[in-house]
Amino acid sequence: MHCGTLTAGHRPLWKRLLGCAAWLVALQPLAWTSDARGQFGGAGGFGFGAVGGISIDADGIVRNLDPQATTALAEERRRVLRSAAESPGKQAALRKVSLARLIATVEEAAAAKRPLPPEAMFLGGLEKITHVFVDPEGHDIVLAGPADAATVDAGGVVVAATSGRPLLHLEDMVVALRTIDAARAGGIKCSIDPTAEGITRLQAFLGRQKTIGPNPDDTLVSMQKALGPQQVTVGGVPGDSRFARVLVAADYRLKRLGMGLEPSGIPELPSYLTMVPTNSVSSATLPRFWLEADYDPIARDPDELAWRIAGRRMKCLTESDAFGADGTRQGKAAADKVAERWCELMTTHYDRVAARQPVFADLVNCVDIAVVAALIRGRQLDARAGLDLSPLIDEAALRLPSYEVPTSVPTVAHGLKKGSRWVVSASGGVLFQPWSFATNTADATDVADARTTALAARHATGWWWD
Repeated sequence: MHCGTLTAGHRPLWKRLLGCAAWLVALQPLAWTSDARGQFGGAGGFGFGAVGGISIDADGIVRNLDPQATTALAEERRRVLRSAAESPGKQAALRKVSLARLIATVEEAAAAKRPLPPEAMFLGGLEKITHVFVDPEGHDIVLAGPADAATVDAGGVVVAATSGRPLLHLEDMVVALRTIDAARAGGIKCSIDPTAEGITRLQAFLGRQKTIGPNPDDTLVSMQKALGPQQVTVGGVPGDSRFARVLVAADYRLKRLGMGLEPSGIPELPSYLTMVPTNSVSSATLPRFWLEADYDPIARDPDELAWRIAGRRMKCLTESDAFGADGTRQGKAAADKVAERWCELMTTHYDRVAARQPVFADLVNCVDIAVVAALIRGRQLDARAGLDLSPLIDEAALRLPSYEVPTSVPTVAHGLKKGSRWVVSASGGVLFQPWSFATNTADATDVADARTTALAARHATGWWWD
């Protein structure tokens, strides 16, 4: 994620800025609920537009979700789960989900004009996908992985009852299958960035500022007004999809952690701002932070009918950009050692942070789903299986909810009195290329045995089994 900071030392640009007091300052983009419509019809009352504790209004402005709205959302989702005739079953080490039978369930619900049951919306309670099995005889593709019964956490997130990890969403799988070919060129990404005009205004303001003033809050407010709204850009998936909202929400949360606007919950991961040394001095630069996915090679049997996905991890990366007087990037600046250290900590403790901030686990789920979609489409597994995926891919056959598109994030200034330096948080993002993972494979004979066992255990009816 390019969640970053614009830093400027007291020379030469800010030589006159700091009088008797100096501050460490971060400018953070401020936070979506929507009425999801379509055949998912508001997801049976789940209201999946709310992702990661943020909301997006009709103007596309991203903000934090109001605490009362979060509580109401959680209560409503619990009510829907309790009233559901069917829901994902108990915990299982390797649940198998038949895409052929799931498609039939989706078509039946569409024909009857009724919402999908929760077990279908959450892919049978899968927490992640560890295996993909191709069944040419049964004209099927089977997705498998650890699974559990669904419950709702305090933040309104539908999670596994035992691990508390967010469950996979059919909605995200459909989006990935529909858009994965287009993602070949640029990957799937999200970015929150200040405009060049905003940076120019901020630099001009700071150039005129002679002192922090008797009320530092006034200066912080002036800085956030000068920088103005930051722009949200999403690529590789539709901006009005839940998938896109996960990208934006994860970016938003990463930025807030770096700025110290909310705690990571991990003592070993302080905010980036608190890590900047008091005596640190630099020229005008923009350290950017972003998250990228990484995987071990995908294991496959010689016949390419059985696949095992493992070794998934998220890495936080950083680099610094230099800015000119007109607010445009002028190339890379010297590496920010503090930023690099913060990224190392975020990478090391990512899973622990994700346990406290479920949107980071939701992001990994979306990466997994995109990799599986690239594997299916790239290796033509649907053709190998003789499985028609058009009921999922055809937008006319299956309408997905359409949510407000995130377009901008208001800036909020956050300051710490620290040395003689201002640090301005200014940009953010997510980037991964599922195709690179789907093409990185390795032979493994044992994965074929897992396929044989899984297919042999399939029930005569039902679309998932343990």
